[in-house]
Amino acid sequence: MPGTPSRLLAVASSVVAAVVAVVALAGLAACGGPDRAAPAAAPADLVLVGGDVITMDAARPRARAVAIRDGRVIAVGDDAEVRALAGAATRVVDLAGLTVTPGLVDAHCHLVGLGASLERVSLRGVASEADAVAAVAAAAAGRPAGEWVLGRGWDQNLWDGAFPTRATLDAALPDHPVALRRVDGHAVWVNSAALALAGVTAATPDPAGGRILRDATGAPTGVLVDNAMDLVEGKIPAASADVIERRIRAAASYAVERGLTGVHDMGLDDATLDVYRRLAAAGALPLRVNAYVAGDPAVAATLRTRAIEPGTAESHFQVRGVKIYADGALGSRGAALHADYSDEPGQRGNWVTSPAELRQAIRDAVDGGWQVAVHAIGDAAIHEVLAGYADALAAHAGADLRLRVEHAQIVDLADVPRFAALGVLASMQPTHATSDMPWAEARVGPDRIRGGYAWRTMLDAGVVVVGGSDFPVEEVSPLLGLYAAVTRQDHDGNPPGGWYPGERMTLDEAIHAFTAAAAYAGFAEAERGALRAGMVADVTVLDRAIDAAAPGPSLRDAGVAMTIVGGRVVFEAP
Repeated sequence: MPGTPSRLLAVASSVVAAVVAVVALAGLAACGGPDRAAPAAAPADLVLVGGDVITMDAARPRARAVAIRDGRVIAVGDDAEVRALAGAATRVVDLAGLTVTPGLVDAHCHLVGLGASLERVSLRGVASEADAVAAVAAAAAGRPAGEWVLGRGWDQNLWDGAFPTRATLDAALPDHPVALRRVDGHAVWVNSAALALAGVTAATPDPAGGRILRDATGAPTGVLVDNAMDLVEGKIPAASADVIERRIRAAASYAVERGLTGVHDMGLDDATLDVYRRLAAAGALPLRVNAYVAGDPAVAATLRTRAIEPGTAESHFQVRGVKIYADGALGSRGAALHADYSDEPGQRGNWVTSPAELRQAIRDAVDGGWQVAVHAIGDAAIHEVLAGYADALAAHAGADLRLRVEHAQIVDLADVPRFAALGVLASMQPTHATSDMPWAEARVGPDRIRGGYAWRTMLDAGVVVVGGSDFPVEEVSPLLGLYAAVTRQDHDGNPPGGWYPGERMTLDEAIHAFTAAAAYAGFAEAERGALRAGMVADVTVLDRAIDAAAPGPSLRDAGVAMTIVGGRVVFEAP
């Protein structure tokens, strides 16, 4: 593979590139140069040779081999120099050309939500409302009457575009309350039994930041959007600590099998944080979790006096950020827009948190020393978040805040330079673009879509783009994110040439988003996100070589051969 660094690493204005370069120079000074192994007092524990190592180290972007001892990288170089660090007890793995990256990190996901989804009815990819009802009815067969039936994954855009109704659920499941979240998590489809338990009728007003879809008589149709979901979901029994632990364990295992060495788990309550702390203390987390507190305005107000939990370089758990919602999602027309939706005049989305409350929540959290990550999908929401961030930055001049906009899907192009000027991170999910591309332009029209899922526009402006998936909204595998980033195509290669292909990333830029940029977003760039001597040994080994010149075909079908966290192999394919 070519040895040229990624375009992003070469952009002098990139904050992450500057940090990586400084740390690289310090590492080189310590070990004598990019091609020299650090003096070893003992043999390596693990040596990987014969690979195509994409290092994310600006001083040496490509190498052949990596040596690991005591959880740290002790050398990155050619096969001969790294083999020299092996002893009698060293495990030596000949990769035969497989691609190696720093440990891949999903910087926006819901690990606990994945665990819950693995236990619930999956409606992902279901092609019709009738098929969805049939799947739910089959899952409910044999359950006691009155037991909740929960599921997730439906998407009316795969049907005829019309939202489903309670009537079809009522006919098949009259004796169970049913709650089925939309694929994006921003709408729930329920039956009449669930509405009755919640006391939702035609007389129930829309809550602030939410919407009850209604028929011509004003009666609820069975779909509740954004804050209206709480009306029903608040009646679902809360999971116990044992259930939360079971879900975390299952989801973490699922994630490392797909190459993830770390996640940024967004929007957690105190009960879940307590379970995470217990698992981390017991050494029972196979990957690193950077947790973000669920931050509605009331919670954000408490953050002025609540201490962060920053962890250490080797920690598998830290809590130093808060996740706040500005608006809803594009698929359910809840994203807050400056102008009407192109396919629903009169509708401009939902402010899940009002602009005034949003600014106050940002200020409360920043004043308390917390990193803030705000979910903002529509152009109006993004604009308001940037304004709130500008205020917070002005009040904390010189502070290293690393404020984040989560999703940043429909950006007013005039706001792109503000991201760069403020140093705000764009936390974006490449597979959202390839999932949404069949209908996204219909939502916002041909002009606004030019700022849609605009990774290249962001990168060229010097904005740090951080990669994730938002799973279980999307599939877990970060390789699907890399594929979407470099092709802007679905798994079948459509559309030819890619959807708005000018916004594609290079392979190195895409890997950077899921490694070095993710580490920077978690205040961990001095220890993780690159492969060079002295760094924590988080490594992902793919099951094939990826062609940098044409990475799409090989990424599309790639899997994971090995996942290494802190020098320990936590997953290895047969």
